[in-house]
Parts: sequence; C-alpha cells; structure tokens
Amino acid sequence: MLTKVYLVDINPSIIAAWKKMFHNNPEVEIIHGSILDQEVDAWVTPTNAQGSMNGGLDLAIKYHLGDVVEQRIKNEIKSNYGSGLPVGTATCVPTGAAAPRWLISTPTMLGSADNIQNTLNVSYACAAAFQAVNIHNWREPGSIQTVALPGLGAGTGQVPVDLCAQLMWSGYHLFRRHRCQSYQELQAMLRKKLSHEELYSLPSPPVYAATGDV
Repeated sequence: MLTKVYLVDINPSIIAAWKKMFHNNPEVEIIHGSILDQEVDAWVTPTNAQGSMNGGLDLAIKYHLGDVVEQRIKNEIKSNYGSGLPVGTATCVPTGAAAPRWLISTPTMLGSADNIQNTLNVSYACAAAFQAVNIHNWREPGSIQTVALPGLGAGTGQVPVDLCAQLMWSGYHLFRRHRCQSYQELQAMLRKKLSHEELYSLPSPPVYAATGDV
C-alpha cells in the first residue's frame, strides 16, 4: 500500500509553489493550513541536528504533543548518531497520541538558524523523511499510511519557496520510484538524480560518522 502524502503549510506562497511543482502528481494532497490540524499517522518536523525543538513549527509541535516528544528524539539521536543527526537522515518516534502516532524528525540544518538556501539540504531532508516512513513500514507493515510534511527550509532556512518546492519534489520523486536500503544509498541516488537533471551545482551536506544507520 502506498503512503498517502499531504503537503501542509500556512504560507500561501509555498502552497502556490507546491501546486505548480506537483501539478503532475494529483495523488499528493496540498493543504493551506496548519499541520497541527492534520489527523494522519505521522507528521514530519524539520528539527536541527541536535533535535532541539526550540522555535518555529518545532516549538508548536512540542507544545501540542508535549515535551516528551523532544526528549524521545534526542534520545534516538544520541543512541544512533552520538552528537548530532546528520542532514539526510531522520528519526521516527512515537508521540503517545492517537494522531499522529509518529513524529519524524529530519534536520534541514546543523544549528537553529542556518541559512541553507545554497545547499541541497531541503531535498536531502525530504528524502530522508520518506526513507524513515519506508523503514518504519518495513518494520511494522502498514503502520504509516498517511504522512504530512510542511515546507522544509522555507522559513528559518531562507530557502526561496520555488526552490523549496523543487527540492521537495525531487525527494518525493525518489520516494515513489526507489526503495533504498540505507540513508547513504538514498543520498547517493539523490545526488545522482540532481546531477543528471542538472538542476543545481550545490554542495552535499556535511557527513558525520553514524553509529546506527539503517
């Protein structure tokens, strides 16, 4: 069963950019509103590498679900990655709520206010969030049938909305057509895809040693 994807944001500019970029993907539902109102199996949040939910959408989600969610993310990062969650990877933790049951954290930046407009971080983060969905469904078949994502990097990260939409489309396109066995394989395929399409000539995200990648 394919996971249903919802793109949700309160910014009308990102909504317009998504509609233009995903016009050939009617299976993707685009919603102008708050992700907090979406009763889906999983929400995606663009935390920083430390999993600190101290601003923007992260903070709103923490208020909504409780501080325990942030602590679970931090524990997951510490257990599997040590000092920080690399851009291009993600965690998936239980929320304790009926909806969403899962929160997927995928960093778009290392700190809390990095400018990432000249990087491919949005595409890496988006693809990693979908990889987390795949991994979870491999382990618990059918557990994430619906997932909601906001505009990644278009706020604090200062990524222009049209570029954000294009980079997120690349992550989604990879998700629909390939099943990667690891985050490293995912990143390599995405780099190849972006290079092949000659979309950008931008640096790869920083690489960290991981203690528990899947």
